Amino acid sequence: MPTGSRRGDTPPPRTGSGETDVLRGFLDYLRTSMAAKVEGAPEPQVRTAQVPSGTNLLGLLNHLTFVERAIFLGETVTDWQATFHAAPQDGVDDVVARYRAAVERANAALDDCTDLGEPVPRPRPGRPAPSVRWALAHMIEETGRHAGHADVLRELIDGATGR
Repeated sequence: MPTGSRRGDTPPPRTGSGETDVLRGFLDYLRTSMAAKVEGAPEPQVRTAQVPSGTNLLGLLNHLTFVERAIFLGETVTDWQATFHAAPQDGVDDVVARYRAAVERANAALDDCTDLGEPVPRPRPGRPAPSVRWALAHMIEETGRHAGHADVLRELIDGATGR
């Protein structure tokens, strides 16, 4: 079993009492946790499948980059399965930087949203946009699910634990 560092858990965020503050606070908390799980992970283990399904740590963050872009920015993804694998030339720093850039762009789009019941302001010809509330709740679920996977994968790679 790998022996790695044990980081202390970062507690959930203290946010404002408004629904938007709570949703965005928890999403940003999960986003930060997810990026931290990938940062510093060694090659080639970061892209090597650690479980029979083929899931790998770098692929999870690559996938979440595409989900952020699709949900909040309206980008089209034609092959979701392919998003679970980073390109061979992409290292940890590349994928983390791309994820953080997608999050920054998504947050900029969300900054203009004052009503959670309104549609996400993204162009998607022929498809109605979900409400901002739904999009935030979905991204919390999606990011939280994959952050849990990342916790296990990172511990299998080098023993690192904590958020």
